[in-house]
Amino acid sequence: MANAEKTAAVEELTGKFRESSGAVLTDYRGLTVAQLKELRGSLAGNATFSVVKNTLTKIAATEAGVGDELGPLLSGPSAIAFVSGDVSQAAKGLLDFAKANPLLVIKGGVLDGKALTAAEVGKLADLEPRDVLLAKLAGAMKASMSNAAATFNALPTQMALLADALRAKVEAEAGAPALASPETGDTQTETQD
Repeated sequence: MANAEKTAAVEELTGKFRESSGAVLTDYRGLTVAQLKELRGSLAGNATFSVVKNTLTKIAATEAGVGDELGPLLSGPSAIAFVSGDVSQAAKGLLDFAKANPLLVIKGGVLDGKALTAAEVGKLADLEPRDVLLAKLAGAMKASMSNAAATFNALPTQMALLADALRAKVEAEAGAPALASPETGDTQTETQD
């Protein structure tokens, strides 16, 4: 590979590292071209899968600011899934393919500048898609606001009922003054309905 080609490859990889939200490194040793094509198809929309040269990738990762995180993982044949869509969906696609094709080994990766182990990539795959998580959050917020609105609406009603009960109690305690009948001398009390 000529020096100009290597420089262009490093620039392209650096750009991919900077533009993607994450990258997952794999060992693809033993996979056929047809299997790699199938993997690329399963990742479409969430990630791009590229076979890379370790030396050029180390340079690009260092230039992108993730060299310390990825350097130790760059040994042996390496391929990188650059995540551009939903991170959990990309991780799920890689893990599902790795289960069906044990020759694909997930080495680890980087997400938002932080190193990930292979186990952490597996945990990402267990997350629900971003849209589902956002829908659940919106539902929880809507329920909280509905409960708050019901509480705020109930307050004036409860205050009116409380004020009416207090008025009735005060009237009952004060009662009507005892009236003495001038003819009989009996006391009568007024009753309210």
